[in-house]
Amino acid sequence: MNMSKFFLLNTVLFTFLACGGEDKSRLFELSVDGKQFSQNETITVSIKNSKEKIINSVVYSIDGKELSETNGGIPLDIPTLGNKILKAQINYEDGSTEVTKGIKVLAAKAPEIYTYEIINEYPHDNRAYTQGLEFHNDTLYESTGKRERSSLRKVDYKTGKVLQQIDLDNTVFGEGLTILNGKIYQLTWQNGVGYIYDVNSFTKTDSFQYGESREGWGLANDGKKIFKSDGTEKIWFLNPATLVEEGHIQTVTNKSINDKVNEMEYVDGKIYANVYQRPSAMIIDAQSGAIEGVVNFSGLDQKVTKTDTWDPKDNVLNGIAYHPERETFFVTGKDWDKLFEVKIFKK
Repeated sequence: MNMSKFFLLNTVLFTFLACGGEDKSRLFELSVDGKQFSQNETITVSIKNSKEKIINSVVYSIDGKELSETNGGIPLDIPTLGNKILKAQINYEDGSTEVTKGIKVLAAKAPEIYTYEIINEYPHDNRAYTQGLEFHNDTLYESTGKRERSSLRKVDYKTGKVLQQIDLDNTVFGEGLTILNGKIYQLTWQNGVGYIYDVNSFTKTDSFQYGESREGWGLANDGKKIFKSDGTEKIWFLNPATLVEEGHIQTVTNKSINDKVNEMEYVDGKIYANVYQRPSAMIIDAQSGAIEGVVNFSGLDQKVTKTDTWDPKDNVLNGIAYHPERETFFVTGKDWDKLFEVKIFKK
């Protein structure tokens, strides 16, 4: 360090100490009565004022949304759930500062239980390790995984015939897909890259990199934005034009935060998501992240032909697609030889 910088640093430090400088973050502490709450629940908060400063005002917020406070009570009227940071912006006699506290905000209700009825069974390639499934103009599009056999496929769902196929590089593990505005978006698992294809020519046109999301698992869309799961509790929002992650929701029940979202399908404000390595699917509110229902698909795997290489931990249910004209769901699994058309209803 040169001498001029040394003297400048010491001058600043001396001035700070001489003026009795305080660490503003230590003046106050945000106290919350509990750590885990329900959406819209009113929580009790207070500000510990160790230096007995005169507090002029306190403004509470979560995710930038200001929360009203009455007699120490704050209603958790927030649009999204999960792990949250409650902030208190404190204006006091000598200035202002911000203090925070981490809390969990869970769903107000327990998930309802759903079951299924098989409408039809169709043949499915038992070497298709299904990772993504979606309909477009009555044609089924499928993304398959496993290194050295990952692919993007265009399939006649009634016969199981593969109409067109693009094989991925042998080093790539294919994951979920979705179709929006004439483009097919496909994920890879741990390569940190996704691919874009023209849905009409069925050719690759571009690629994109992941942002904060850890891995590539499932994709879906609501016609405006793309939803991406990554093996954590988060479902990310991707801008379809830039593929930039512009926010996320967290998947929660009334008791816990969940991190098992795999392949997804969006239908009428809900995300239907396979639960990783479980014979079930979650019904998730696409705005809040609340898991409103769980579909029990137990028994489907008993209708599938088991091969010599069948692994009950690996060849699990995965792949869910909605057919809007038929108003039915299509589900299958990894290396299953059948595709099932089902109706879903409350048990």
